[in-house]
Amino acid sequence: MKTLLIRLFIENWQRKLIALILAIVIWMLVQHSMTITKQIDNIPVRVTHLPPEKTIEGMQFNGILNKRISLTLTGNKTAIDDLIGNDLEVTINGDDKPTQWIAAISKKNLVSLKPEFDVSKMITKVQPFEMIIKQSKLVTEKIPVTITQPIGKAPKGYQFIGMWPYQLFITVNGPEEAIKRLKSRGPMLTLNLNDVSAAELDTLKAEKKDTSIEEISFYVPNSWKKINLPFLSDTPIEIDDPQAKLLRIDFCRQEFLAIDTPLPVTVFFPQKYSATLNPETYSLALNDFVVKKQGIKMITTPLFAQGVSRLFLETVKDMIQIVIVAAPKNEREKLLWNAQFMYPNELEDRYVAKVMSELTDEMNDVLPHLQEDYLRNRFRSYMTRFRLYTSSNKKLSLQIELNANSILVNPDV
Repeated sequence: MKTLLIRLFIENWQRKLIALILAIVIWMLVQHSMTITKQIDNIPVRVTHLPPEKTIEGMQFNGILNKRISLTLTGNKTAIDDLIGNDLEVTINGDDKPTQWIAAISKKNLVSLKPEFDVSKMITKVQPFEMIIKQSKLVTEKIPVTITQPIGKAPKGYQFIGMWPYQLFITVNGPEEAIKRLKSRGPMLTLNLNDVSAAELDTLKAEKKDTSIEEISFYVPNSWKKINLPFLSDTPIEIDDPQAKLLRIDFCRQEFLAIDTPLPVTVFFPQKYSATLNPETYSLALNDFVVKKQGIKMITTPLFAQGVSRLFLETVKDMIQIVIVAAPKNEREKLLWNAQFMYPNELEDRYVAKVMSELTDEMNDVLPHLQEDYLRNRFRSYMTRFRLYTSSNKKLSLQIELNANSILVNPDV
C-alpha cells in the first residue's frame, strides 16, 4: 500500500504538478469568463438635480427614495454571485424633467457602492426597467405635535402626576401632499417613564428652593424630543419649537402623608327620602370613632392620605369633611360616604398661586395662562385621586348603618 502511494505521488511528479497547475488556471479562466443572469433585490434609488422648489414624495434629504427596486443583471459570475442590493445604487437625473415622467433605467444609471466592483467591466447588460417619477411642490410647515401620556412606570418611591406642555410644534420640509396628510393626523411624542431614574429625581428634589413643594419637574433631554417620520427623513427629526426646552415630566413622592387635623363628619339627606330620613328622625351617633368637640362631630383617629403631594394636603386639610349619604335599609345595608372638599375653587387658587411662585421667570414668561391651566388640572387630578388610609396603611373603609334613630359609623377592620 505504501509503495503504491509513493508511486502515485512521486513518480513523474513534474508532469503531475504541471497538470495540476494547468487545471487550476483553466478553472480560474472559466470562472472569470463565465456569464450569468441574476436578479438583485432591494436596490436604492437616488434622484438628483431636482429644481430647488420641487421634491418627490418619499424622498429623503439625501435624495434617496423610500421605494427600492429589483433589477435583473447579466455579467461576470464571480462578481455577481455575492452582489446584494446595498452594493449598488440607481441614480436618476431629474434636471429639466416634467412634473411626472417615466424613468427608463439601464446600465448607465447603475452606480457601484462597492469599491472593488466596476459596473462597466462586470455588468454586460441590465434588463430594461421603468418607474414613474412624480415631482411635488416642496413646502415647509409647522406641524403640531401632541404630547401623549407616557408609557412605563415611575421610579420606585415616586408617582407620575403630569406633563407640560401638552403640545409642541415641529418644522418639517417635504412634499405638499405628505405634509398635508401629516398635518391632518398630527404626529405624537410618547415618552417612557422607565427612562427616568429615582436617583435623578432625588437630586432634583434636593435642589428645590422650597422643600414644602414636593412636586418634582424632570426636564426632558433634547435627545428624547425627536419624531420618527420615515417618509420625510431616514433619521428622527428633532422638535425645534422654542417651548420644547420647557417640556417636563412631573412627579411627586409616593408616600403616606399624615393628616394632622380631625375630619368633620356630616350626613347628607336626599330629598326623595326626606319623609322618613331627615335630621329630625336620624342623627349621627357618637362612639369611640366619631366624637364631638366644640359642637362638631368629627373623626379624631389618625388618618393618612396617598396619591397627592404634601403641598396639596397642606392646602386642603382644613377644608375636608366626611359626608355620609343617608338611604333606607331596604335600599342599602351599608351607607355610602366620601371625602368632600369645601370651597374647592378657592383651594385651587391657593395651590396654583403657591406653585406659580416657585417657577422660574423664564417659565412664567412663556404662555403663563397655559401653565396655570396645567396646574389647575393637576389640582383637580389630586382631588380625584385623593384617598384616606388608616395608620396600618390600609385604605379607610367605614361600616355605616342605620339604627333605631341614629346613624352608626365604625371603621371596617
